[in-house]
Parts: sequence; C-alpha cells; structure tokens
Amino acid sequence: MSETWLNEGLYDSWGQRFRVRKELARIKSPFQDIVVFESEFHGRVLMLDGVVQITEADEFVYQEMLTHVPLFTHAAPKSVLIIGAGDGGVLRRVLEHKSVERAVMVEIDGDVIELSKKYLPGIAGDAWNDPRADVIVGDGIEYVANAADGSFDVIIVDSTDPIGVGEVLFTDAFYQHCARILGTGGLIVNQCGVPFMQADELRETSERRAKFFPYVSAYVAAVPTYVGGFMTLGIACKGANPAVQDVTAVRTRAELSGILGTTQYWTPEIHVGSFNLPPYIAKHLPASEG
Repeated sequence: MSETWLNEGLYDSWGQRFRVRKELARIKSPFQDIVVFESEFHGRVLMLDGVVQITEADEFVYQEMLTHVPLFTHAAPKSVLIIGAGDGGVLRRVLEHKSVERAVMVEIDGDVIELSKKYLPGIAGDAWNDPRADVIVGDGIEYVANAADGSFDVIIVDSTDPIGVGEVLFTDAFYQHCARILGTGGLIVNQCGVPFMQADELRETSERRAKFFPYVSAYVAAVPTYVGGFMTLGIACKGANPAVQDVTAVRTRAELSGILGTTQYWTPEIHVGSFNLPPYIAKHLPASEG
C-alpha cells in the first residue's frame, strides 16, 4: 500500500490529507496549480492551488445542491449561466432539467476542463456534447459585464474561495452586473465557504449582494471533504423569498422533470429544510433573513 500522502493547504492551523494511490496530473496553468490524483478512499480528486475542489466519492452532494435548489426555486428556468465549474458536474445537472433551453458555462482555466475530461469523465458525463450547452473558456467577469440585460434566469457561480483567481467573483461590481443580466424572478447562487472556519466569506458576500437583490439568504449542504461542518451556498433573488418554499410544490416539479428519485443527496425535503440554518450560520446573513 502506498505511503504517499497529499496534504490540503486551505487553512494554516487545520487540514486533511489523502493517501495517494497514483498521481495522474500535476501542471501549473496560467492561473493556478492543478493536481489530479487517485486517492485510497475518495476516488479521483481535483485540487487547485493545494485545495480540494471535487472528489468522485462525494461530488454529488455539492453538485446536486448547487444546481437543483436554484433551478427548482426559480419558477421556470430556461437560460442558465454557469461561471467556473470546470469539472462539468454543474453543467451536467443543469441539463437534467427539461425546462432549460440554454446553458452557458464560462470557465477561465481551460486546463481544468481538459484535465477533467481526461481524468474525471464521469462527473460531466455527456454534458460537454449536449446541444444546449455553450462552453466558453474565458473570463466570467468580462462575460457578465458584457451580457445583455435580463438574458438569464439563473446564475450559478462555482468558484474557488475569494483568493487568487476567484477573488474577482466576490465584488460589488460583479453582483451588480449579475442583477442586471438576470430577468424577472432571476436568482444567483454561489458557494460561500464553510462558516465554522470562513464566516467572513458568508457575511461579506451577503452584504454585497443585499445592495442589488431584495432577498438574500443561504442554505447548507454537508460535503465530507469540505472540512469544518456545513458548506453554505448563498442565494440572492429578484423574485420571492427563497427561504420560504413548499415541499409539495418542489416535489411536483421534480416529478415532472424526471429528477425525483435520481439524486443521492437532494430531495424536496432536503431542499426546503436546507434553508433552516443553525444560529451560528444565520447570524452572518442580513438581519431581515437571519
């Protein structure tokens, strides 16, 4: 058995490590250091700048919650913009929704896409070849700034934490443009970190979005490899309050879509219940939502 270990470097004082069966790729792209390896327990793992992004074993938790919650929260999502998500897992799940007519994915690092296609093909499946998908290697900030008013129903931001290449996705200017290009009832979702360790990320992001959206909230997902407890997924809406939803209505839509019963984490009950936040998380949201 291999005794090679790879340590995650997200926090200075706490971390996790993986026993490595085989290192599959290690490159320095123009944007970040990328490593893909075969782990002893979690299957294949993608790391960017020393931080775990996705593992084959538990990717379904994050991907399902990042995708199905916003798409079943919006009344009728037809046009979806994905920023980041170079492994293709979000794109795959967006395209599972029959109502979606167009899914534009903008990933700044083409090397992440190519390495994911080669070493993590099961995460995206056939999504890369879906005619509804428009995959762009480019700057998501620039794309949002130039997109037409009201051209999208849902924006899903699957980025790294607000350091390095992902930092510009957590600014006032970015959220202002997102609000502009979202149509009536439009909403945006993005990961806001693990609040046990990254409370500032949820609080600051929520404060920024509250300047441009009438409803700002968050929901949680328990992703084992995102150490520190619940991962928060921040949501901001131009329509109804996302924290007030009906299980029966969500279930009906899931049945009609064909998604009900195909997921490993998301269910209508989890969907609605995930907005019921522990006080230590809720206190970091704007007062009206906390």
